[in-house]
Amino acid sequence: MCGIFGYIGKGLSTASLIDGLSKLEYRGYDSCGLAGIKEEDSQKIFLKKRAGKIPNLREELKSSLKDRFTNSILHTRWATHGQPNRINAHPHYDCKKELAIAHNGIIENYLELKKKLQKKGHRFISDTDTEVIAHLIERNYKGSLEEAIYKTVKMLEGSFALGVISKKDPNKLIGVRKGSPLIVGLGKKGNFLASDIPALLPFTKRAIYLKDDEIAVLEKGRIKITSFKKKALRPKVEKVKIKAKAAEKRGYKHFMLKEIFEQPAVLEKTFSLYCKGSRIHFPQLNISDKLLKKIKRVYITACGTAFHAGLVATYFFEKHCHLDVEIDVSSEFRYRNINYGKNDLLIAISQSGETADTLAAVKAAKQKGVKVLSICNVLGSSLIKESHGTIYTLAGPEIGVASTKAYTAQLFSLYLFGLYLGALRKTIKPKDKENLLKELKKMPLHQKEILKSSDSIKKIARKFSRLGCFLFLGRGINYPSALEGALKLKEISYIPAEGYPAGEMKHGPIALIDEYRAVVCIAPQDELYEKVISNMQETKARRGNVLGILNYNDKEAALLSDEVIYVPKLKRQIFSPLLVALTLQLFAYFVAKNLRCEIDQPRNLAKSVTVE
Repeated sequence: MCGIFGYIGKGLSTASLIDGLSKLEYRGYDSCGLAGIKEEDSQKIFLKKRAGKIPNLREELKSSLKDRFTNSILHTRWATHGQPNRINAHPHYDCKKELAIAHNGIIENYLELKKKLQKKGHRFISDTDTEVIAHLIERNYKGSLEEAIYKTVKMLEGSFALGVISKKDPNKLIGVRKGSPLIVGLGKKGNFLASDIPALLPFTKRAIYLKDDEIAVLEKGRIKITSFKKKALRPKVEKVKIKAKAAEKRGYKHFMLKEIFEQPAVLEKTFSLYCKGSRIHFPQLNISDKLLKKIKRVYITACGTAFHAGLVATYFFEKHCHLDVEIDVSSEFRYRNINYGKNDLLIAISQSGETADTLAAVKAAKQKGVKVLSICNVLGSSLIKESHGTIYTLAGPEIGVASTKAYTAQLFSLYLFGLYLGALRKTIKPKDKENLLKELKKMPLHQKEILKSSDSIKKIARKFSRLGCFLFLGRGINYPSALEGALKLKEISYIPAEGYPAGEMKHGPIALIDEYRAVVCIAPQDELYEKVISNMQETKARRGNVLGILNYNDKEAALLSDEVIYVPKLKRQIFSPLLVALTLQLFAYFVAKNLRCEIDQPRNLAKSVTVE
């Protein structure tokens, strides 16, 4: 995905515009650029682009940071078409340099369109699909920028959010949405476009979340929203409740570390919102109890870290709700020919609510009449709009690319929904539900206890940072924890890491083990504890370096470990992934820090994948 930020108004400095764009750098950071109409010169579009991160662009413009723009569009890129360099960076001109465009998404038919335009004399500079849009608008322009855009969007196949400015119509900034997020911000001294809320927070708390197939025409004191078919729409203006400081580091070295430490507060907030005594209530569920009682099968679809949260939920739902549960990654799920029943439920999990494969899976399921429940962190996102009901996770803005607090917020919400569903279906007795809720309520306290041991985890990470390969092992409810631990480590440290069900170690991975490899054994004292102990013994016999994630006072497993990270022992270990997650996040963070990696912005990654 990429980040778009735009402004039209009385005038905003170059420095302020770049500050706004910097709030979106988690969406992509391999190149960036600014195009705009300066206060003193409306006869041309100023354009500066740089390869690399936003500080490079700020350096390029250091002599003009005080210059003011009355109309502008900025972009930070995650490359899809063309290498990340200055030429391929957005915004892009048309042939005559009369308009500039920034784009988030993919144009699937761009090659076909490009060939047609080249035959008509258009000259292309970049390797991107985006430049095609600029030339199409140029080709379709017959005196009205809006009309040219209406005509252009009908020719495009794929997903796109667009920001467009033109020197022929310098008093308009136009935004277009189809399949990629775009938000309008309403300010006192001008109006804004942004791919996500954090970019708007320094300027305004009033927003319009554009829907698919909508076009926004922004002027200094006026906003018009229409459909692609030119139908005038009445947009809903919403007040943004997120505070600007929520998207700042607030003294932490990295956003990831800040977000790890925010997890207890996130869980406390979630519990207080959704639980009153032993009563669980989800205000936006919008799926009747009558229907939920009839459910025969639950399908879960998600990508990456969200998939691991869903995998934890399958264990919980099967045990406590007595349901058949099937889960698959969205990139595969969307292409399967699933024979849904009339009493099936699809749970879609996405932090951003814009994950392309998850959205496609949801749309396909809805066409077959399946009810969809989303677990999502972003109000106004595409996923929420596509779902029948939502459980909103209260993680707040998550800026670090590697998900931390959003993951445990998803887990916590899924546990609560499982308890709600089990009580509704009478597969959980009232007393058992009450006891499970009491245990769940204690999770923030247990997490705080783990966070107090971050210095010891830091020391352990220093020792393990020298190793070149990691195997993460877990069983039962903590098999997903092994997958998530491996993902975190390879995301931010680039060390090859693989998560495996511990019982499968002898079916291949054991061949990797020697004194140069590490094995992380997740071994809480649950019903499968002895099985994982056997894996630890097999690892030590082959001179592997063992890091144990163990309960306090576990002397047996500690003897088989080179180092130990302890977690509190729970009465019900089914909730242990909420604690194990923090230990593995901290471990990955400190390993990456030791290796001097770009922790918040790991190479080749973006916060969410909004294209297939």
